[in-house]
Amino acid sequence: VVAGHALVVGRLTYESMEVVPVDTFVVTRHPELPVRPGCVATSTVGDAITTAQGTGKEVFVIGGASIYAAAWPYLDRFLLTHIEREFAGDTWFPEIPLNQWPIAGEQRRTLHETKSKSDVVCRIVEYRNPHPQRLGNA
Repeated sequence: VVAGHALVVGRLTYESMEVVPVDTFVVTRHPELPVRPGCVATSTVGDAITTAQGTGKEVFVIGGASIYAAAWPYLDRFLLTHIEREFAGDTWFPEIPLNQWPIAGEQRRTLHETKSKSDVVCRIVEYRNPHPQRLGNA
């Protein structure tokens, strides 16, 4: 879904990515953070979103939790994947007010999970923000 788009990510998410596409905007408190060619380090989520919008590409915010929380008011749509299976984990998605956003669409897909080598059913739900806030430079 995110191929060919501009990405906004936090530092830890960025460091966990095996493949990092061009036009990835990394939010970090460490301005000296070395980033891969075609990527940009920024100090705030607002700066990352504004700079990503300047590419002319659709912008996807892909985490982590604090990045989602900070970007939430500015999003006009949100894609949430509901995985219909239990997985062990230590990271949780932040509480967000999805009840205030109407559902614009939904699709069901079966994807292959590589670690367990099994198929997993997913529901991908698209929510629309009826009143996104605008960034200062947007």
